[in-house]
Amino acid sequence: MIENVCKIITEVRNKTPLVHSITNYVTINDCANILLSFGASPAMVEAYDESYDFASISSSIYVNVGTLTKEQEQAAIMAGISAKNNNVPLILDPVGCGAIKRKINFIEKLFKLGRIDVIKGNASEIKSLAGLESKSRGVDSLDNENVLEACISLSQKYNCVVAATGKEDVITDRKRSAIIKNGTEMLTLITGAGCMVGALTAATSAIYEDKFISTVSSILSMNIAGEKAAQKYKTPGSFKVGLIDEIYLLNEEKLLKEGNVKCL
Repeated sequence: MIENVCKIITEVRNKTPLVHSITNYVTINDCANILLSFGASPAMVEAYDESYDFASISSSIYVNVGTLTKEQEQAAIMAGISAKNNNVPLILDPVGCGAIKRKINFIEKLFKLGRIDVIKGNASEIKSLAGLESKSRGVDSLDNENVLEACISLSQKYNCVVAATGKEDVITDRKRSAIIKNGTEMLTLITGAGCMVGALTAATSAIYEDKFISTVSSILSMNIAGEKAAQKYKTPGSFKVGLIDEIYLLNEEKLLKEGNVKCL
């Protein structure tokens, strides 16, 4: 499996997928820059009357509900319907859903009317969506227990790939599961790390049919780039810039050499 995981980064750069991103206002620029450094093409289209048509010509769609306005909600629903009608993969980042019930209601609507191929969130968000008790503070997860069980439960509920990021990252499609042990605490000291992972997952999902493998690839890429940046920079501001640089410098060889992935 790891060989296929590592090859995806080359395919992203060869094909330059167009990633239609409806993301939160705190991290729009971060997501755009990380996608460019990864080799993808970002487009932040969130106007209600543009999103359906633009989604139809996109390689993938990234929906992040962190600052979910009414305009974004309507645009995301139209993008989701377009994704379903035009067979475009959609990645959902359920930011803060454990703290705000409206977001869970929106996600259920998106599943009903459109499609979702991958859900990528932190442990609390995943457990909330799975209907389990969770602990959170705003968008921050305070809950790292029984994460694999929650991911499998949510994957069964919605028939999609589920990834929970944290000290160790868990990815599953019900039949297969993986734990990624790469990463650095520095990723918790910057805004947008999770959102950037979600955007990268949209990029890898655009060019690889197996969404379990593509999700492992995107999260592993982010974590190894984070480790490399943390070796050079010890403060959050410099680290964030270094992270984007390391994503740009990433290649198959680094992923294969540095990757610490346990398959279950």
